[in-house]
Amino acid sequence: MTEYYTIEPEVAGQFGEKTEMDRSVHPPDVTKLHYEFHGWLGDDLLTTVSNFVISEELKNTLSSSDLSGYEIDDVTISKSPQFEELHPNMELPEFYWMQIVGDAGQDDFGISDNNRLIISREALDLLETVSIEQAEVKEFDRENNR
Repeated sequence: MTEYYTIEPEVAGQFGEKTEMDRSVHPPDVTKLHYEFHGWLGDDLLTTVSNFVISEELKNTLSSSDLSGYEIDDVTISKSPQFEELHPNMELPEFYWMQIVGDAGQDDFGISDNNRLIISREALDLLETVSIEQAEVKEFDRENNR
């Protein structure tokens, strides 16, 4: 049986003003993602309110794998005034929206009942080849889907 883990990625920003979403549901149903950076410690997997953003490096690594449960889409990226003040010369790499479409505890990427990202051992092994230093990883509790 495959091992699964809960991963809480770095939160480097929040929804930007160009995000299109239905706020009547929780988490919001996002149809167009704009990620506004407020800081960034360098991880390749980032989050805000059950949405995930990945670096081009991680996108390329995922594309060459057989992992399941995700789709890649475009994301609009911007820097907040706070980010510009803290990192005036920092150039951000290319980022993409990683939409999670898999079932938690079955696919390599899925969302649990409490809106946490659940990944397989194989997905964790792949993520450990890029930077996820700020992420918190714990064993997935299948019994409670957490």
